[in-house]
Amino acid sequence: MEKKIAVLPGDGIGPEVMAGCQRVLEEVADRFNHHFIFTEGKIGGCAIDAEGTPLPEATLKLCEASDAVLLGAVGGPKWDGEPLHLRPEQGLLDIRKKMGLFANLRPIRTIKSLIAASPLKERLIKNVNLLIVRELTGGLYFGKPRVREKDTAVDTLHYTRVEIERIVRKAFDLAQVRRHKLTSVDKANVLESSKLWREIVNDVAIDYPDVKVEHQLVDSAAIQLIRCPEQFDVIVTENLFGDILSDEASMLTGSLGVLPSASLRSDAVGMYEPVHGSAPDIAGKGIANPLAMIMSAVMMLRYSFNMSKEAEAIVDAVQQTLEEGYHTSDLALEKGMKLKTHALVDKVIERLSSDDRCTAMLKTHV
Repeated sequence: MEKKIAVLPGDGIGPEVMAGCQRVLEEVADRFNHHFIFTEGKIGGCAIDAEGTPLPEATLKLCEASDAVLLGAVGGPKWDGEPLHLRPEQGLLDIRKKMGLFANLRPIRTIKSLIAASPLKERLIKNVNLLIVRELTGGLYFGKPRVREKDTAVDTLHYTRVEIERIVRKAFDLAQVRRHKLTSVDKANVLESSKLWREIVNDVAIDYPDVKVEHQLVDSAAIQLIRCPEQFDVIVTENLFGDILSDEASMLTGSLGVLPSASLRSDAVGMYEPVHGSAPDIAGKGIANPLAMIMSAVMMLRYSFNMSKEAEAIVDAVQQTLEEGYHTSDLALEKGMKLKTHALVDKVIERLSSDDRCTAMLKTHV
């Protein structure tokens, strides 16, 4: 099978983790008889430096012509003093909006071999398996007016019924193939937008009688994510709340360096990126954790390409690598062997290429 993949390495450690991810995908393509066509584009700070804009038109056209998009990371202190339209993050916001990528999926699942890296006690996190579904193209980040005067600033939190209903239905659909529980997070005791959000969740719930629905205020949800994270299955929430809660939930696994995400629209096209940022302080040192980028590619194989066998082969290889004690220095583990980025990718590829289970799947696949 042939698939066109737009590759946007971005800034900081983005190019390093992206290079490792491509190597893993090339191994998968070779073993499962696929042909992945990688075409690189610029986004973020590197695009500003090269073309004067964080999202060049050529990059957007490339992404629209591709079957999926892989994105590394954007941003860095170099561009902190620039006006809003010349900030790297604006390129990320723009591509989400212009491509209609309204649903952001962030899975948070305990990895047994990394439990010691979490700051929380093992009894709290040993069975965590939740999915945060974040609305991605509306809310405070996109609302207008957006004004900054000398001593006054205005941001507008704006949502329509259509925007809310489509992300809520996506979350319900996902809950139906998981554990049939949906937690909707809002601030309905204060915000009109959250009151509308809660009303729509209740309206949509009628069409999903097999899914148990509960509502939580965002401050309560933030507490419960730490106090008892095992209670959650699918969490659906608006843009700002989802941004904050998913970063908080990353600590359940011990590191942002292992968390992937998918940004989807109504068709099979999606953009896949690690949850971590550009980490400019370690860029170029060869110590970045490539696993979040690799696991983002796993989500691409599942959601955009319907390649579940190939996705599981990578997951198995990553888990085996971690279980054998190999990891990068961002994981606070006392045991095991700390490897550089390239060397850790080598270990994943070795396990992918030598895995008997992968070989068996290959035979049935072809």
